[in-house]
Amino acid sequence: INVSFVFLYILMVIAQAEVTLKPDRPFLWVQPGQTAVLECCYTNKGKLESFKWIRYFREGNHTIGPANVNLTDLVTQDVDSKTSCGVLNFLTVQPEHSGMYQCWLKDSKRFTHGTYLHVYKPVEKIIDLSEGTKNKILMAEGVLLLFCVLLPSAILLYQSKRHNNLEMKKVKMQEENIYEGLNLDDCCTTYDQIERSQTQGQYQDVCNVMEEEEEIQLEKP
Repeated sequence: INVSFVFLYILMVIAQAEVTLKPDRPFLWVQPGQTAVLECCYTNKGKLESFKWIRYFREGNHTIGPANVNLTDLVTQDVDSKTSCGVLNFLTVQPEHSGMYQCWLKDSKRFTHGTYLHVYKPVEKIIDLSEGTKNKILMAEGVLLLFCVLLPSAILLYQSKRHNNLEMKKVKMQEENIYEGLNLDDCCTTYDQIERSQTQGQYQDVCNVMEEEEEIQLEKP
């Protein structure tokens, strides 16, 4: 038993060494009702291998597979002998077709890299707008945004200018109140009177002192 197992293992290694797998398409996104084509390609010195398609898919929270792909009138299998590729055709893709698809090469006992087929439902448009209408909406949004930026700035500048004007008027009114009712001619007349009274008072005092001394001297015997 051990000898036969080793012999089969050696044959498998040799077969795998002769087969070279080509890169498969990693992802394929399609909408329900569309067609889809999956390929698994390899090179085996010009020889074609027998294969079958298998897939892994999600069911609830579990991953199921590898499971054989059920071939129907809408899901067919073909072989491209020129490129040594196995082909899986979906004439009308359905959501339940989503999953990871690989080829199982029976002769070399190998899986190909595989392609993940994702069937998705497009998002329905609530409002169907043309490109011209979209461009107009974007332009209006840009103008509105610019207006929202410029208007507060203009208001702040206006308030600042108004505040400065009020401050200047306040300072000017204070200066006018200081000199309000003050006549320069009266000020000069009053100042001259004060100067004259002070001068006359000094001279009058000296004369009065001299007269008093003379009177004192005359009274003496």
